Amino acid sequence: MKLSLLSVLALASSTSAFVASPQSSRVSTSTQLYERKPFITGNWKLNPNTKGEAIALAEDIASSVTSDSPGDVALFVPYPFIETVQNICGDKITVGAEMCTPEMKGAFTGGISPAMLASIGCKWVLAGHSERRTINKETDEYINAQCLKVIENDMSVMLCIGETLGEYEQNLAGPICELQLKKGLAGVSKEDMSSVAIAYEPVWAIGTGKVATPEIAQDVHEQIRATLKNMYGEDIGDSTKILYGGSVSPDSVDGLMAKPDIDGTLVGGASLSGESFGRIINFQA
Repeated sequence: MKLSLLSVLALASSTSAFVASPQSSRVSTSTQLYERKPFITGNWKLNPNTKGEAIALAEDIASSVTSDSPGDVALFVPYPFIETVQNICGDKITVGAEMCTPEMKGAFTGGISPAMLASIGCKWVLAGHSERRTINKETDEYINAQCLKVIENDMSVMLCIGETLGEYEQNLAGPICELQLKKGLAGVSKEDMSSVAIAYEPVWAIGTGKVATPEIAQDVHEQIRATLKNMYGEDIGDSTKILYGGSVSPDSVDGLMAKPDIDGTLVGGASLSGESFGRIINFQA
């Protein structure tokens, strides 16, 4: 759904905790009081081409995860490779699906239900990735239905939110993220928030080589956390993990992960290289 500039700004003004621009003054945070374990995740998208290539990549990545790695690791992989990658990674890496349908069964050719994913031991599902929003025209309402069904089937969901370049240039990062957050989490209870992570992925930084500076990303993450506090209370706002996604690389990860409200990364292209993703997994902040 496309919104006019006035309607987005009107929505934002109704929640004073969320400011409109990633360059604007910061809101208060008590994030330093919480120990949110880093969460490094990779999204393979429509890659690789064969099962053999998936096996080799999973083995390479798994070898990078050691007892000294600073956080938890997950891979979101194409459906045909989920069980294969699970068998390779064992308990080193959690394996998730790149999306699901909210429908549970019936005449939905090509659909993959949350129940199907849960039955093969899937633990996480992505919802609302920018490519699904733009290419597949998934609406906020459809994404919300996905979130609810994933949680209902005892899995965790990573809700992706983020603004386009045009929206960013109009200082609308805050209002757009707030709107997507509120619509995506509609009906999700405070108790269910333990099964939710948020991924902030500015659309203008995905696959473009452009990366939001750590300062810009931190500011938006801080605003997202403020909205979560407004929706669910201080404890949920402070405990929910918020990841950054958008052309994350070995060169950018340390600066990003040094920021107090950036709890991890959702990595695209760099997760297709064992060497690159291994460096991101073992970031130094």
